[in-house]
This record gives sequence, structure tokens and C-alpha cells, in this order.
Amino acid sequence: MERSKQWFYQTDCSLFYLINEKSQSKISFLVMSYLTHLGGATFTVGITILLCLLLSGPMKGLALAAALALTFSHILVVIFKKGYRRKRPYLVLPNTYVVDNRFKDHSFPSGHTTAIFSVATPFILFNPWLSFLLLPIALLVGVSRIFLGLHYPSDVIVGAILGFSSALLSTVVFSYWFIELGMA
Repeated sequence: MERSKQWFYQTDCSLFYLINEKSQSKISFLVMSYLTHLGGATFTVGITILLCLLLSGPMKGLALAAALALTFSHILVVIFKKGYRRKRPYLVLPNTYVVDNRFKDHSFPSGHTTAIFSVATPFILFNPWLSFLLLPIALLVGVSRIFLGLHYPSDVIVGAILGFSSALLSTVVFSYWFIELGMA
């Protein structure tokens, strides 16, 4: 078991360095520094509230599902971060390129990745053609977290799973509410 854990950690670190070393390019670093904010609280909460206010019918149900998913997934992220106190890579790994605005909390799981997946997934599930726009954005937010030295790849993968799962559950709840109960 210990060998498996060690192999997993070494693989996680190798993938981290593979992505993080690309941040040496100033243009790439600048682009990723802006993209990462699409998963931040200001953007995800703001866009979700805006969509809840502006949309109607089934689309409003998706916005409400995104709001529920964002709330539920945030609670899960807080629980995981308190329960699994993993230090951020820039604190542990030498020669890490890291953004100036460093976070002090724990790295596991990635809250930005969780948030963007929880907001994007209801719209992707209802309108698969939106996946061509929303999925690359969500994936880029996740990659940006590694690129900027703030998360390990496993933090991002688990964040994406938490966000997707929360959104899937909330979309099922709101689909039932809107379709079965005739609330549309």
C-alpha cells in the first residue's frame, strides 16, 4: 500500500512539474492568471446569480441547479480541505513557478475547478452543444491552477469530479421539479 501511495505522489508531482514548467512563458502565465479567475468565487457566484435573475423556464431551472451545485460543492470543498490538510505544491516542491497572489489554505481539492464544473455542468447536460464552449473553459481553469503552482493535478481532478457530481445531482433535482411537477 505504501508503494502505491508513493508511486501516486511521484506521478502527481511529475505531472505537476510538466504543466507548471510551461508557466515560464510570460504571455502564457498572464493568460492563465486571468483564466483562473473564471473559477473564483466572484465570477462563479456572480454569473450564477445573474443567470438566476435573467433566465426563465427550464433555463432558469438550470441556473438554479448551478446555484445549488455551487453551494453544495463549496461545502464539500471546505470539508475536504479541513479533513485532508495537503500543503500547496509551491510550499513543498522546489523550483515551482507560482503566482504572486498565493493562497494560504490547503490545496486538496481545487475549489476553483470544483466551482467552474459545478456551474458549467447543468448547462452542458441540458444543451450538449454548449460543451464545445464550456468544457474547454472549465478544463483550462483546472489546468491554470496547476500552471500557476497552486494545485497538484489530483487536486484538480478531484475538484472536477466534485463539481460535476454536485451539478449532476442538482440538475436531476431541478429537472424533476420543472418537468414532473410542472413548474416550467
